[in-house]
Amino acid sequence: MAEKRTSVFENGLIWFGAAVSIAEIATGTYLAPLGFGKGLAAVIIGHIIGCAMLFLAGLIGGKTRKSAMDTTKMSFGRKGALLFTVLNIIQLVGWTAIMIYDGAAAANGIWGIGPQLWCIIIGVLIAVWILIGIKNLGKVNTVAMAALFVLTIIMSFVIFKSGAAQSITEDGLSFGAAVELSVAMPLSWLPLISDYTREAEEPVKATAVSAVTYGIISCWMYVIGMGAAIFTGEYEIASIMVKAGLGIAGLLIIVFSTVTTTFLDAYSAGVSSESISKRINGRLVALIVTAIGAVGAILFPLYDITDFLYFIGSVFAPMIAIQIAYFFILKKNTERKAYDTGNLIVWLIGFIIYRCLMQVDIIVGNTLPDMVITIILCVIVSKISDRIKK
Repeated sequence: MAEKRTSVFENGLIWFGAAVSIAEIATGTYLAPLGFGKGLAAVIIGHIIGCAMLFLAGLIGGKTRKSAMDTTKMSFGRKGALLFTVLNIIQLVGWTAIMIYDGAAAANGIWGIGPQLWCIIIGVLIAVWILIGIKNLGKVNTVAMAALFVLTIIMSFVIFKSGAAQSITEDGLSFGAAVELSVAMPLSWLPLISDYTREAEEPVKATAVSAVTYGIISCWMYVIGMGAAIFTGEYEIASIMVKAGLGIAGLLIIVFSTVTTTFLDAYSAGVSSESISKRINGRLVALIVTAIGAVGAILFPLYDITDFLYFIGSVFAPMIAIQIAYFFILKKNTERKAYDTGNLIVWLIGFIIYRCLMQVDIIVGNTLPDMVITIILCVIVSKISDRIKK
């Protein structure tokens, strides 16, 4: 029997669900001190940068039919790639916990049955999505996404008709920092997107649709958060929903947007684990990650994710820069050795450069300069290495 592939439409639905996220709305509120005009410009610039990288990352997996972490083996070696697999699983466990925490806190603000109980409910729903499986979610996702789409339009309308902008008294945020916060969300999906584009019937089209869909909807979520803070003076998701008069509709947005986004994190943690050993059951790992995330959300306060976002950027921006250089510039796409020491050193340099650039206010943020520098270094090191071998 031929292997079932996902359609371009199904890939679009997956990334629509990834973008409709409480975390994205919450991050959007951070940009409110810039004002609506500058904030919108920062959101758009950041997403153009991040989604361009997202497209290239997804294209590598789509063309090679490899999972995201399997594609890293081409650039860092079979064993060298384990570093990124482990770091990716760690970040996915972290994202799962953060998303469940945010969703539960917001849901409890509308229906106060207790955040711990909401963590369990959301965790169970994520497990149901995992058990259905990525290749069988078509009709379920279509219904869920249609409902989310309608409810999100209603929420947007209520927020933006609420009147004049409120006075923003928080400390100022630089434009460059706002761009970086906008890059951060699409960047967090770089180590995941190939897990889905590898299954696509038409990899190039599916990757393009995935990146564009995610970019547009993610911008929308940021603008909702920023607009809510500016026009209603609210920064808490539950308060935004209540003030918008959404009630049960707001509760549905919170719960199902959390489930459809967090499912991708848990699912990809399972896929990443399979790149360590084919004997590992990815679906079982995904369920375990969901359980750990739910427990973590119950036990720990996970309300500020800015440091986490910057950590993700510093780890995965130079990683994907090296993969882009290897696959698209150097045209190397085979696993040749256990470790690629040169690329691992270049990655470490890229990591350090990113952390240093965090101390500098650059109008386009830290990610783009860091990736350009890392790509140049990767190409230079590869050319030198090839000449030495000759």
